[in-house]
Amino acid sequence: MIAWERLIFYTFGTMDSILGLYVWIVIIAVVMTWIEPNPYNPIVRFIYSITEPLFGWVREHLPVVLGGLDLSPLIVFFAIGLIRSVLLPSLRDVLIPMHA
Repeated sequence: MIAWERLIFYTFGTMDSILGLYVWIVIIAVVMTWIEPNPYNPIVRFIYSITEPLFGWVREHLPVVLGGLDLSPLIVFFAIGLIRSVLLPSLRDVLIPMHA
């Protein structure tokens, strides 16, 4: 049982870290929209390539443009926060029940 618990803790810890990293990438993408960097820069292309698919999906399914202001990163922040604070701990508790 100890190996199962370790596997769950490491897996959920890794997922939480990846989501935390993605939050920072989204922040960088938002800041880049304000400064308009060179679109041919490989770093800029990489950041856009990993954020735009999710932003595009949010824009497609939710009306998140308010007066020319794109709110899709805000929806992504909210969703990641919900996953990190509610979904991951709940799933962890279901997979590793507390002993009575």
